[in-house]
Formats: sequence, C-alpha cells, structure tokens
Amino acid sequence: MAALRELSARAAAMPVQGQATTYSDLNVHTQPARQSPSFVQVKEKEKMDVLTHVATSRADAPRKPLIAPPPKKAKAAARKPAKKEARYPPPPMPKPPALPPDWLDLSKTDQPDEAAPAAEEIDEKTPAPVDEWSLIRTASGQSGWVLTRRLMMAIPDEVAQYAEGHRIVSYFPLGEVRDGDEKKRTWLWTTIGQGEQPYDFDSFRVFVWSQRRHRYETAYIERNLKGYAPVLLQEVEFSARGRVKVGAVKYPGFSICIEKKDGQRYRREYALPTAEQCGSPGNTPAKRPAPPAATAKAPASTLSATAPAPPAETFTQRAKKRLRAIARRWFGR
Repeated sequence: MAALRELSARAAAMPVQGQATTYSDLNVHTQPARQSPSFVQVKEKEKMDVLTHVATSRADAPRKPLIAPPPKKAKAAARKPAKKEARYPPPPMPKPPALPPDWLDLSKTDQPDEAAPAAEEIDEKTPAPVDEWSLIRTASGQSGWVLTRRLMMAIPDEVAQYAEGHRIVSYFPLGEVRDGDEKKRTWLWTTIGQGEQPYDFDSFRVFVWSQRRHRYETAYIERNLKGYAPVLLQEVEFSARGRVKVGAVKYPGFSICIEKKDGQRYRREYALPTAEQCGSPGNTPAKRPAPPAATAKAPASTLSATAPAPPAETFTQRAKKRLRAIARRWFGR
C-alpha cells in the first residue's frame, strides 16, 4: 500500500499525454507485469489519463512472501544403536542371470539420429515475448499499469481516421477555430508504426480545421524520427523573420524530445502563430529521463495548462497578408 501511494503521488505530477477508453473491463496492476496484483478495475468506456508507456519482458514479477517462513530447527543428532554381530554369517549372494542372445537388438530405440533440442535450449535461444504497458490515472486519482493494447485513445474519429494503421501514442488540443455555429479544435498527435522500438514514437502531425473545405487537413508533419515522451504544451518565442530572437513574440505551441543521428537528445519547440501555421525556432539539449519503473521516482513535470486559442484575425488583416504573399510571388519582395 505504501508503494501504491508513492506511485499515485508521482503520477499526479506527470504530464498527461491524452485520454483513453477501453471496450471492456480492464484490470489495473501495481507493476508492469501480468502476474502483479490488480487492485482496481476500469469499467467499459470509462475515460482515464495516459501518462507514459514502457515495454517489459513477459516474466513473473518478483514478490516477497507476505508471511515470513518459520525458522528451521536444528535437528539433534540421533544416536543409532550399535549393530550386534550375527551369530551365524549370511549365505553368499547368487550369481546374476546371463544376458539374452539378442540383447543388442533389444537395446535399440525408435528415436531418430537427430534428437530434438531440450526445452532449456529452446528457452535460451527464443527471446521472451514483450508486453507494452501504460501508466494511467483513473478519474478517482488512482494510478497503475494496464496493457497498452487494451486502450483506445479518445481523439475524435474525424481525426483518428488518418492514423493509417499506426498506433496513436499521445494527442493534445492546441486551440480552436469557429466554423459557423461549430467549434473545431486544432490537434497534435504522435504515432508509431508496427513493431517494438526503443523510442516512443516515430512521427507527429498537426491537424487544423479547413473553413473552406469543412474538414481536417495536415498543417505540419514530420516522419522517420526517434521521439521520446513526454510531449509538453508551452508558449514558444518565435519570429517569422529568419527565426531571429529580435522582435520574437510568444505564441501557443509545444515541444518534443527528438534523438538525432549523433545519439544526443534535443527538445525542439514549435510555435503556432496562426491556426494554419507551425514553425520551429530551434533545438535545446534534453536530458535522458530515468526509465519509468514501479518504484523509481519520476522527473518533475513542466507541463503548463492547455494553451489558449490564438486570437482570430480580422478581414483586413487577412486581406493584407494575402496581398503581401502575392507581391512576394510576383515581385520577389
């Protein structure tokens, strides 16, 4: 119980990476292992916060006995009575029977020349299966581990349909726009393809709502990268003129931890100056976080509240922006 309370306290400070639901009742475990105790159950279609993911080998979790075994008592050496010598000696042992004439044929077996490998040899060569676990927080504030394959991220279906068979790792609302009487949010998600990878995601994309086509479209996307959780929502300083800090303005945005070819991890920031633009001012070195374990302490969270929606542009501002774009296209200025 003390370990569960410590896990819930650490999970309360971790940034939320999205919400998820389940199609059936789901057991929440104390550790990322199938044989670990389950202390609470999430009901069907109940929403929960997803905090982080981890992949572990399918093995029995080490468990200490609840009751200590009794100490072993030292056995006193029993004194055996001395054997008395027989008055008359025993008769001699008889001779063993002779071997049958076909004893060589009887010794043969039906096994093939190449015997099957032993079970121990198969276990050493065959790698143990790996399970993916997610640390979640229920609506009541209890935290624990569940199998990732039993979760479904609760991003709207009109956005989730573009996953193309990839698993959605995390998602975040970045703002909203108004289309008539409806409000449509701007979404960011991270995804990973099939297979077990040492990183958390390999692609991220920003979706914006097109007021002209009345559908979601991709505003920014990056693929074939090595990304690590957590993804943080924050305000980012950004200048449209060559990404220079002079005249930079803070915009709603996010930051992602990416590993480059040199093996170092960098936290790259992205700003959203408008509802349809996304830019990056640069990279900053990032520290490698400790692996999430059931008993290890998690790093402090730097996640801020959900970023506010960018201010809506007036008709005059949009017209001036289009005129500048036409002038740059025709006159190069």
